[in-house]
Amino acid sequence: MPTITFTQPDGRADVVTAVEGTSLMRAAVTNGVDGIVGECGGQAMCATCHVYVRAEFAAALPEIGDDEEEMLDCTSAERTARSRLGCQVAVGAGLDGVVVDVPAGQV
Repeated sequence: MPTITFTQPDGRADVVTAVEGTSLMRAAVTNGVDGIVGECGGQAMCATCHVYVRAEFAAALPEIGDDEEEMLDCTSAERTARSRLGCQVAVGAGLDGVVVDVPAGQV
């Protein structure tokens, strides 16, 4: 099973495993990771699963779709080149070991 590391703003890291195909958001919510809300349940409609994916994993990410692009403009924390909605990124072999930074706030 792929491993995901969620790094909190205070530097604490939550390392979780997920079934391949599970979204970053679902893996975080299922494992009680602080700072990932997933209010809309993964429909790219709320931006409460905003994460910053580390640059070294950028090439393995799926392209940003129109809905995700629109919602990333609505995040509470600053949008950067590393911003993604966790609900739109499925974890697979190419993202095993992915490290994401959790923003200081989601709402």
